[in-house]
Amino acid sequence: MADLAILANRIRDWTDKAPELDILTFVQVAKDGKFIEDKRTYLQLWKNGQKLATALAKQGLKKGDSFAFVMANHAEFVDLMVASSILGTIFVPIDPRTKGDKLSYMLDYAQCKGAIVADYALSNVEQVWQDNSDKWLMTLSNNDRGYPTTENILANDNPVEEITVQSTDPNAAMQMLYTSGTTGEPKAILSSHAKFASGAIIGNVLGLTENDRPYTGLSLTHANAQIITLGSIIAFGLRGVISLKFTKSRLWDITRHYGCTWFNLLGGMTTAIFSEAPKPDDCDNPVRIILSAGMPTAIWADFETRFGVKLCEFYGAAEGGLTFNPSGIGPIGSCGRCAPHLEMKIFNEQDQECQAGEAGEVCFRNADGSNPAVEYFGNKEASQKKTRDGWLRMGDIGHVDENGWLYFHFRKGGGIRKNGDFVNTAFVEKSLAQHPGIVDVFVYGVTGDNLAPGEKDVVAAIEVSENFDTKRLINNCKENLEANLIPDYLQIVKKIPKTASEKPQERFLLQAFSVNAPNVINLAE
Repeated sequence: MADLAILANRIRDWTDKAPELDILTFVQVAKDGKFIEDKRTYLQLWKNGQKLATALAKQGLKKGDSFAFVMANHAEFVDLMVASSILGTIFVPIDPRTKGDKLSYMLDYAQCKGAIVADYALSNVEQVWQDNSDKWLMTLSNNDRGYPTTENILANDNPVEEITVQSTDPNAAMQMLYTSGTTGEPKAILSSHAKFASGAIIGNVLGLTENDRPYTGLSLTHANAQIITLGSIIAFGLRGVISLKFTKSRLWDITRHYGCTWFNLLGGMTTAIFSEAPKPDDCDNPVRIILSAGMPTAIWADFETRFGVKLCEFYGAAEGGLTFNPSGIGPIGSCGRCAPHLEMKIFNEQDQECQAGEAGEVCFRNADGSNPAVEYFGNKEASQKKTRDGWLRMGDIGHVDENGWLYFHFRKGGGIRKNGDFVNTAFVEKSLAQHPGIVDVFVYGVTGDNLAPGEKDVVAAIEVSENFDTKRLINNCKENLEANLIPDYLQIVKKIPKTASEKPQERFLLQAFSVNAPNVINLAE
């Protein structure tokens, strides 16, 4: 019997059980605000996967070769996932916003033989691969460059000889998932077929039924949208909805239109959504639960009340580690207790286990005591460092209470200490997010010549609308925030730079920050 942990086998199995079920609806918001749909049934996914697998094989791709997807959430993204699973190749999903040296690094480091590229990202890929005549390109739709297109391949009704699924080992690499690269060059995680299939655990925790309809606007180039949402959809046979990209302004409209009952939010997305001006119908939506990662304690209860939802907080990473705080079970502010198949401990800098309430690095290992498996492609040193002494080192600082509930503090090296106290950035972000004229906000710290060692000034990077009033914001900060929480600087930006998972990229804000920059306001003056 074929191993159903292999994506292609799972899709083939579903074609026998529910071939015409519209399992995926991809939606794009047009300029006039209307929704443009592209649907996939299980049978379409299988047939499209076979067509594309045949075309990719003609490009010379063989089992074990790698190639890239550079695109947003198009239906072809999943078609190509199935095709890669059929061929036994390794796909490399890349955020289409990536360009220049970073794009060149990601394509070449992963040894991609070629790439399937959305039209809007084509010039970026061409630019970095202009001297690589051995690399092939394929686009989604017709172009004037003469590249083959997925549009033509899928439109061809001529029968193709089915390729036997070449992926046979569920623990073999299915894809290379790049880390977010918030602090440096991203690392390429070799992520297995079994890892993708493990998304089913989310459905069990949330108690999903056949009546649930998942939604995501997160990028499929990231583990959360791909493994958690798409993985659950395919594992449970749920009719999912995926938008081309995340849209906070149309989020609730999409869930209402399609009757979506749950979705996944990460970090800065929660504050961005909460910063939207309240509407009378905020509670009028079909969503019953939101799986959140990084929901600020300061807005947790208000978020649930305003939108009429329950929050299930979780914590983890593409490399591993997993905790859950189901709605109504754990304390507000905690990201959960350890999943049963894992063991979690908090270690201090001397690698001694921390006591309850004591902050240290969050670490995991398998419940049976065995070493967690993490492999960064081409980086043995980083792989060994990540799992030093048999523990998966998350690189995050947190603590557990006396009942084993985990509380996240900050990314290792990323905390803000001011006047001897650690600054809770969530309280600052909540206060600013509720201010008229602020569209989005991210708070981080910068070092300065006149600061005590280890201390930082507080910077609030903000996107603003036309009615933003600096003086009014300063007065509100003084009225509603403790002195240590008032930002030292406002950094007004057109757009807060974010990763494919909508995580603010602090390093780019730091690079652009200067106390003398025209877009930086010193609140102490």
